[in-house]
Amino acid sequence: CVEQCPGCPHRLMSMNESLDIKEKWLQKKLDVFKDKIQSVCSVDETGRWGYRRKIQLHTRYENNCWHLGMIHRKEFIAIPDCPVHSEKTRRLIHVLISVLPPFDVFPLFYLYQSDSLVTLVLKTKELPGTDWMSEDIINILKISGIQGFTLHLNPSAGRRMFAKGGWHLLWGNNRAVNDNGLVYGFTSFSQLIPGLHHQSLDEAERFLNPAEEDCVIDLYCGIGASLIRWLRRGAATIGVENGAEAVACARINAPEATVLRGACRQRLPQLKQYIDEKFKAGHQKMVYVNPPRTGIESEVLHWIVFQLLPDKIAYLSCSAGTLSRDLKFLSDNNYQVEQIIPYDFFPQTHHIECLVLIKRKII
Repeated sequence: CVEQCPGCPHRLMSMNESLDIKEKWLQKKLDVFKDKIQSVCSVDETGRWGYRRKIQLHTRYENNCWHLGMIHRKEFIAIPDCPVHSEKTRRLIHVLISVLPPFDVFPLFYLYQSDSLVTLVLKTKELPGTDWMSEDIINILKISGIQGFTLHLNPSAGRRMFAKGGWHLLWGNNRAVNDNGLVYGFTSFSQLIPGLHHQSLDEAERFLNPAEEDCVIDLYCGIGASLIRWLRRGAATIGVENGAEAVACARINAPEATVLRGACRQRLPQLKQYIDEKFKAGHQKMVYVNPPRTGIESEVLHWIVFQLLPDKIAYLSCSAGTLSRDLKFLSDNNYQVEQIIPYDFFPQTHHIECLVLIKRKII
């Protein structure tokens, strides 16, 4: 580890010390529901290193050499050998450092890696020369497990990562297949530790337990890892996702599901229509939700509670703060928290995610 790097504040702790701190923090943030919190689910000691296969790194070109790392309090910190990064990522960084042209002809701002797919984000409108991408480099990338390599031209790089256009595939494929057999793209999100994510989906499926002709609303559905679960049970399944690439992948991974693109609050009319058409008396309505750190959109939460009236909700949260807010609203409006299962999806860091299992109260 680079000492100045703030990315992994728990790196000097034992696994048990780290998990104990995370559990106590959750009990504080979710005080009203702390009796429902289970022990943190994690991987063993060996799985707590080398697990990051999705990264976003800043770049610096100094002393005729490229450096890749992160910015903390306006200071650039190079982390070419970060032990939390996968071996694939560490190899990639050293290959790029050795072959990329200087900044004046190759204005690289970010390295973005999504497992086997790599994007270099350049602050320019003009496509630079790419003769450095030799057959030898391609062979090294292949050996390292890289399947696709693209340049993304974004004149506003620095204010935001990606622009609408400007994608140029240099080599390989636009999509790849992950450990769970799901298609993903250059900007697709997926959990960093597939085994733990799979475990959380097992718990959600066990709890929701959808039967044939039940209805499952899957919000912020990503590339469709959860959609597949409900379809296998024979449930009528509809998902909503904002990212165009994720939507395209979800439609490949779960072709029998209806997948809508857009913010969930913008798709409420289509969700209402879907339920009107698909829901049959005597069956159940369920929600699986995996929102960003901002939590469930207010309009969506109100629709769930006052109009959809699902029998069960499985809520995977990456922010205890917004989770506490949303659980209080649900609890005040005829829903009860059955169980909170924490998952250590980001070992060595302070982050913790929770799967919350929620039932509608029977009056």
